[in-house]
Amino acid sequence: MNFLDGSLYPENQQPLIITAAPYAPGWLPSDFPEDIPVTMEQQIQKAVDCYNAGATVLHLHVRELDGKGSKRLSKFNELIAGVRARVPEMVIQVGGSISFAPETEGAAAKWLSDDTRHMLAELDPKPDQVTVTINTSQMNVTEHAELADFKGTSREIPAIFTAYKEMTVPAQPGWAEEHIRRLSEAGIQSAFQCYNINSFESVERLIRRGIYKGPLVMNWVAISGGMDAPNIYNLANFVRATPDGAVLTVESSVRNVLPVNMMGIALGLHVRCGTEDCLWNQTRTKKMSTVEQIGQLVRISREFGREVATAQQAREISKIGVFYDTVEETLLANGFAPNRNGGNQGFLRKAG
Repeated sequence: MNFLDGSLYPENQQPLIITAAPYAPGWLPSDFPEDIPVTMEQQIQKAVDCYNAGATVLHLHVRELDGKGSKRLSKFNELIAGVRARVPEMVIQVGGSISFAPETEGAAAKWLSDDTRHMLAELDPKPDQVTVTINTSQMNVTEHAELADFKGTSREIPAIFTAYKEMTVPAQPGWAEEHIRRLSEAGIQSAFQCYNINSFESVERLIRRGIYKGPLVMNWVAISGGMDAPNIYNLANFVRATPDGAVLTVESSVRNVLPVNMMGIALGLHVRCGTEDCLWNQTRTKKMSTVEQIGQLVRISREFGREVATAQQAREISKIGVFYDTVEETLLANGFAPNRNGGNQGFLRKAG
């Protein structure tokens, strides 16, 4: 992305898209019973509350009545339909992991099979986006946290702590290509989860080779443990590689969420918050609900002078429902340099 004179002025930035992640598959309802929804009505109402607070993208996971993360697509269909009925303009983004939470204490925290994840392309009603991970990676969500972040929660249980410490993300090239193809054919946007510059470079190659032909919508996932650490050097490196036509949301975990989001707001990027990412306020004196976190970002953004996107603006910025016919059109629309003649990677000079 290019940062010219005035790039930090709010009038030169897009309205802020706030993604809410309130369903918290990595926690148990007992970790924050006042805020983690369990019944279907509670889960639908949580989406409504997040929307009313200022979030226009809903990162969606589903729980069963016993509080465990649901792996049943019928439950996803039910929640999506309920949210559509109550807040029809909200952008629904299904978490591509489905639920990585361990089934029992001591069980591994792992993502579901390739075939099961492919079935997200068959959800009905269909979501606007499904998150797509690129490149298999370690996902140790405990690594940059402090023990105090887990005090009084299920993560204090050694077996559960170890399950999340040892988690990996399966995202082999063949799976990713097939998943993107199925989502695109269903009219669902791939929302790429990029863990570092390597993930981004792989996404760029998928575009240059014609495997993905749509708007480039990404999260920079700075949660450490095999992914980028949340610091300005990693963020600047990632942003520098990102083309101007892309939509980039910053994402972190534990008490890194707020400072990373503040950097994102200042730079004209977009943000994500919610109990999936952090349970606490910055002084760790109380737990902070997803709605409270959204309200905090709305207030901060307005202090910067940057307005918060409406749902319609969020859809337009992310180009929901848009796909392109050719590789060349995709590269141009996203702000990439064209493929060189006779090749599908890289360039020496932009066409004059």
